[in-house]
Amino acid sequence: MNIVFVGANQFGYRCLEAIQAMPEMSVTGVVTNPETFSISYRPEGVKNVRHVDFYPFARAHDIPVFEMTGKMTDPVLLGQIKAWMPDLIVVVGWYHMVPRAIRDIAPVVGMHGSLLPDYSGGAPLVWAIINGETKTGITLFQMDQGVDSGPVIGQTEVPILFEDTIATLYAKIEDAGLKLLLENLPEIENGTAVYTTQDESRRRIMPQRSPEDGVIDWSWTAERVYNFIRAQTRPYPGAFTWLGDNKLTLWQASLYDDAEGCQWLDGGLVIPCGGGKAIYATAFSLDGEGVSPGELKVRFPEPGNLLVSKPVFQS
Repeated sequence: MNIVFVGANQFGYRCLEAIQAMPEMSVTGVVTNPETFSISYRPEGVKNVRHVDFYPFARAHDIPVFEMTGKMTDPVLLGQIKAWMPDLIVVVGWYHMVPRAIRDIAPVVGMHGSLLPDYSGGAPLVWAIINGETKTGITLFQMDQGVDSGPVIGQTEVPILFEDTIATLYAKIEDAGLKLLLENLPEIENGTAVYTTQDESRRRIMPQRSPEDGVIDWSWTAERVYNFIRAQTRPYPGAFTWLGDNKLTLWQASLYDDAEGCQWLDGGLVIPCGGGKAIYATAFSLDGEGVSPGELKVRFPEPGNLLVSKPVFQS
């Protein structure tokens, strides 16, 4: 079966490697994006923090690559995909809606990091952690004109542990998704795959997120703040607050019972939250540069006098 692969991140790269190794599959072309690209909800450009360069792998296996810098309706892109003569188009680690013009060339299947129809849309794993969910999953589905709304081919449930961060959850999701894809591709090829219509009454569509959405509101409960931090830690831009005019990003934190005041304690910063409890933060960046708790303590010995809850975002 001829496959055209569309992707631009680490998970997509793993899936491409695995598909290429399947004897019954032939990857005839790859569509990818540069690390920074324009998209409908942010025309000035977004940075793909999980970007992977597909060119070395493609060159090693003599697979042609089209790097998309415009829209998916670009006639040159459409012509190239048609020339690759796909039986199936596989989309993994992609950030654009796939238009009908491409879906008319060949069936398009994609992976989404949730148990569809729930958590459709943008940043599903980030939103799941922020919202305190205890499970999520990954879905293989056939794309249609909606937002992650096509028929489901397969799903795998993945637990979200209280200590998970976005990085550890992604690792589990990738492993589960790779297995799901490889199990179902042969069934798609031989026509035995089962396509299940999604229940629209259960759909929740999550909005896209940007770095500006990472600002912490200290009136939230400590558990919500903890979830907010672990959902946006590396490789993402991070949850942040302000010490005066300085942007303070919090990369790691835990819950803390004593919320008597904002204070330095044993190599970390205790910050009171709504509901009478606190978080204990231990890893930071200040204005984009890594900084130790000790260095912060010297510079801001009384952080409670400077900590700002909900500032206007400053770039």
